[in-house]
Amino acid sequence: MTFILGLTGGIASGKSVATDHFASLGVDIIDADVIAHQVVSQNSPSLSSIAKHFGDDIILPDGNLNRAKLRDIIFRKPSEKQWLENLLHPIIRKEIRKQLAASQSIYTILSAPLLFENNLQLEVDRVLAIDCEESLQIKRASERDNNKTELVKKIISQQIDQSTRLAKADDVIDNNGSLGELKKSVEHYHHQLINYLT
Repeated sequence: MTFILGLTGGIASGKSVATDHFASLGVDIIDADVIAHQVVSQNSPSLSSIAKHFGDDIILPDGNLNRAKLRDIIFRKPSEKQWLENLLHPIIRKEIRKQLAASQSIYTILSAPLLFENNLQLEVDRVLAIDCEESLQIKRASERDNNKTELVKKIISQQIDQSTRLAKADDVIDNNGSLGELKKSVEHYHHQLINYLT
């Protein structure tokens, strides 16, 4: 198995842009969010378990999970959030391990916004956090998704706080500047890591 770099960051910190740029440099990306979506796809055993627990109206007419409704339920009821995590986390972790084992690039990135919250740092060799000021996160997230500021603040409050994330990460890329500056920082980090690994 190759060297595994965990990549994380709060909402609208620039994590996705950084991940995409690493991918353009030839790095295999295993995305925990993509896997989390896949394990509850149409007709999956996990989706059947969710429907059995929450009722059939948690499934949309097209057979997909009603994510908005589920999000609303687990925001309001911590016990339901716990139930869902107990169901999905072992399945997601198993698929992450399978994809990591199959990776062929000189190093592999496990991209996960909730890396520390879900203890996925245990699956990686090193952690890189993409970071920016909270005011910038709120501005970017509100503009990007037409989200209300209150919703963005609520999402931020559900994630690990910035100081804890930075203290737990091995490395940090600052993304308070432009898109071009972020890409340059990613390239610099990539070359440093390649040198370290070879």
